[in-house]
Amino acid sequence: MADAVEHALYQYELYFGGLGGQTPPYPISYEGLRRAARDVLDDAAYGYVAGGASEERTMAANREAFDRWRIVPRMMVDVAARDCRTTVLGTELPAPLLLAPVGVQSIIHDEAEVATAKGAAGSGVPIVLSTAASSTMEDVAEAMGEVPRWYQLYWPDDRDLAASFVRRAEAAGYTAIVVTLDTKLLAWRPRDLETAYLPFLHGEGIANYLSDDHFRSTLDQSPEDDPQAAVLKWAQIFSDKKVTWDDIAWLREQTSLPVVLKGVQHADDARSAQDHGVDGIVVSNHGGRQVDGAVGALEMLPEVRGAVGDDLAVLFDSGIRTGADVYKAVCLGADAVLLGRPYCWGLALGGAEGVRHVVRTIMAEFDLTMALTGVTAVDQLGPERLLDTR
Repeated sequence: MADAVEHALYQYELYFGGLGGQTPPYPISYEGLRRAARDVLDDAAYGYVAGGASEERTMAANREAFDRWRIVPRMMVDVAARDCRTTVLGTELPAPLLLAPVGVQSIIHDEAEVATAKGAAGSGVPIVLSTAASSTMEDVAEAMGEVPRWYQLYWPDDRDLAASFVRRAEAAGYTAIVVTLDTKLLAWRPRDLETAYLPFLHGEGIANYLSDDHFRSTLDQSPEDDPQAAVLKWAQIFSDKKVTWDDIAWLREQTSLPVVLKGVQHADDARSAQDHGVDGIVVSNHGGRQVDGAVGALEMLPEVRGAVGDDLAVLFDSGIRTGADVYKAVCLGADAVLLGRPYCWGLALGGAEGVRHVVRTIMAEFDLTMALTGVTAVDQLGPERLLDTR
């Protein structure tokens, strides 16, 4: 594992820049990032990233769940040396953080996921690449260099295509397969409906399909000669609505990589995942994008962790905005978190450098929160460091 880094030093890099009249090139706070990104994105692209299902009550519930838990600092601890590093499923992390799979990044920035990969790699943070990417998994792998990456699978209604995606990911050096469970259908999303905008129908976010030999073999003409037919084929096979727990065995036969299931929010589902031999789960409600009026994801994290114990890797996403949020999620049972919308705003503002800036701010605040609460290593974080105010 690489040497520990004092991520908190990023604040002094910014402060010392002020001595020469420099202010940070991008906003620091989540709201600052969001507002600035709103100014550079068109209405359709901004709405696609910012929006959630229906009245967006689940998005609000995600943040309310974080507000319920308050950090209880402890004093008189030597925190001069701290170690934010951890390891999840054999992947070494400089902090308990990966970048979440966010599709269609070409609507955010011209370099799309390649820029995200460069920004993540510049901070040593792994990404989880979406099947619905605007850049191929091979191009993203090249941009990541030696920094680890995972691959997120939207299980298509074509078993040979699913197998092809997994084989390609393994060949390109991805070290885990993350299967998203909660998107068998696209949710009712008023922001997108009001602009009549689904980027996939414009040919965005389907690079992994168009570059796949099996997918191309199912078309009468190449995507270059008949792009609309390729888009229609994508729409027909994007999601296999028939997938059940019994299909996990087939996926395990396709790869030797760890298999992680994303979208688990119930203890019984977590136990089923464990019973079917997966290696990890992600407690997630898709950032509030799929079911309106659902429970905040963080509310379910302690129960899910309790159901599987320490035998299964448990990750978390949905509502992470700050380093203090990362701290809370780890205290409540997450081995690591997936960061979503914040890095997307950084991507919109500055491409790779914008992503790197956001990642560094999150890690710096996490490091500082550890120090200021008397914590020197990630394995010291637990529920006893939080107060439930509900």
